[in-house]
This record gives sequence, structure tokens and C-alpha cells, in this order.
Amino acid sequence: MKYTKLKCINQYKNKSINPAKTPDTVFEMYSVPIYETGHPEYLRGNEIASNKVIVEKNDILLCKINPRINRVWVVADESDKQNIASSEWIVIRNSEYNAEFLAWYFRSFRFQKLMTSEVTGIGGSLTRAQPKCVAEYPVPVLDRKKQNEIVEILNKCKFIIDSRKRELVELDNLIKARFVEMFGDPVYNTNDLPIRNLNELGSWASGGTPSRTVPEYFKGNIDWYSAGELNTLFLEGSVEKITEEAIEKSATKLFKAGSLLIGMYDTAAFKMGILKEDSASNQACACITPNDEVNIIWLYYELQMMKEHFLSQRRGVRQKNLNLGMIKAFKIPITKREQQDEFSDFVKQVDKSKVTKQIDSHIS
Repeated sequence: MKYTKLKCINQYKNKSINPAKTPDTVFEMYSVPIYETGHPEYLRGNEIASNKVIVEKNDILLCKINPRINRVWVVADESDKQNIASSEWIVIRNSEYNAEFLAWYFRSFRFQKLMTSEVTGIGGSLTRAQPKCVAEYPVPVLDRKKQNEIVEILNKCKFIIDSRKRELVELDNLIKARFVEMFGDPVYNTNDLPIRNLNELGSWASGGTPSRTVPEYFKGNIDWYSAGELNTLFLEGSVEKITEEAIEKSATKLFKAGSLLIGMYDTAAFKMGILKEDSASNQACACITPNDEVNIIWLYYELQMMKEHFLSQRRGVRQKNLNLGMIKAFKIPITKREQQDEFSDFVKQVDKSKVTKQIDSHIS
């Protein structure tokens, strides 16, 4: 496939506007914080504190802030209001390209890897992609007909995947409804169950990071999780793997299968996952290896049901975090082990249905 540089196809000419100069004018605003909603927000000029850039329908927006998140947005022009965007977006415009085709390409792993390869900043949400570097990245050159065909295929795939995701959400809601039916609301302890500290329900530890100056440490076969990877009930495997020597010579520890990892820092705080194999984690994770009082699947859902309550206790100015001591001190209602096991059996049955849905989405 033929490629050209992004700067060679980008027809966008930066034009800024100060909305505050027209305080009563309503703007269609594309900001980074509102991105997750999938829709712009509508603000009057007197509600917008700084200069913005003028954009138009089918412009593609690439987020400069923490490009690892891979935020790509096509301006939809959903109203008759003027479209404006935060300066935290890199704007791409080309009338000869299908905007959705470019957006799909910018969401690809290949392009995301480029976007994260030349960032500035000290890490996390403070990193930024550099527009001058991004302008040099390759973009495929295809005729419009081929672009349209690719977009049609990818949109169909997305529709199927989104449908399956909605079904999985419904199954999760079924589990949560069953939990409340059996145990009540754990935040308010509506079933008047005994209260225990998490510290009493198992052994606790936090992870650590082997020295990056020894590349061989990261050439093993032991899963080593980051907090951002804790996004399923049962963890299926980490991106990075480490060696036994890395564990022996660093602060990281080997946690037993059946233990529960809990994220502690920033946006990954209180993400969770149960280990299917003996594994390790970085320092952003806390780990509980349960005692005989606790069924780990029940504990996972107990903590999920109380997640917002625990998140409200995070501390920090620039970044809201939990720590191991705080998590160990959290109090939860606890029921008899037999009831925990009954609930766990129900979850396993539903989880089989979820696996079937996931397989169906791949087959489709």
C-alpha cells in the first residue's frame, strides 16, 4: 500500500476565535472532557474561558493529551451553531478523503503507537503528542471508492461489537440485581450484615516494578499487570511478562491464582480483576489473597457495588489516588460463606453466557 505524510493531505488552516467576545452566542463545542459522551456540548460565549479553534463538519480531531487513550473524533455538525474545538485537538481536514476512513486509521494500533512514540511531559495525563511530529506520520493513499468500502465493513463490525457489548452489560446488570436480591445494598447495609475491615479477610500486598535497566527481566512468561489492565472479572493475561529473576531481585511479588488485584492510582483506581494464574503486578495495584471466610468472586462484586463509595475517599491534588493502607481499612458487610458460594455459582453460569456472546461477536 502506498503512503504519504499526514502534512501532505491536511488542508486545515488554523483559525482561532474568542467566544467571550460574543457572550450570548451559543457554540457547538468539541472539548476533551466531553469526548466520552460522543456528542459536543452547547455553551454560550460567556461560559467559554479561552480561545478556541474553528472547525467544520467532517474535520477529524486527534487528541494531543495522553495519546495512549487514543481519542479520535469526527466533527458531526449536529446543529446550526458554529463548531469550535479545544486547542488540545490536532485538526485534520481533507475533502478528498472519507473522514470516517481517516478516523478508523487514526484509531488503529499502528497509528496509536506512532502517537505515543514522541510525546513530551512527565507521564500519564501530562504527556502530549507533538503536532510537528504527528504531521510527519504516514497516511495510506487509497481511492475514495476503496475508502468507502473499508468504512462500510468496519462500521458493520462496530455495530455487531456494540450490540454484543450491550448484551454483556445486560448480563452484568443481571448479576448486580441478583446480588442486591441476596445481600441488599452493601453501601447502606440494608440487610444489616456484620461489618468487617478488608484487612481481616485475607493477606495483602502491593506490587512493584523490576528495573527497566535490565531488559532481560521483561523477557519471561510470568504475567505482570498494570492497573489499567484490570478490566475483567478474570484476568486473561498481561501485556508485559517478567522472569522469576525479576521477582527475586525487585519489589514485585508473585501473587497466587485466585487473588484479587485492585488498582490504586488516578483513573485506574478501583479497577479490579481476579488472577487465573500465579502473577505479579506493578506498584499501582493492591492484592488480596483471601482467607477461608471469603469467596473471591463474591468479594469482587461486593467491592464493585461499593466502588463509588470507596472512590469518594481518594486523596490528592493533581491526581486522586488510593493507597494500600486506605484499602485495607475499608469496611464492608459480609455474609456467610455458603451464601457467597451460591452467588458465585450464579455468576459462573452467567459468565458462561457472556463467553458465548463474546464468541458469537467474533464469529459474526
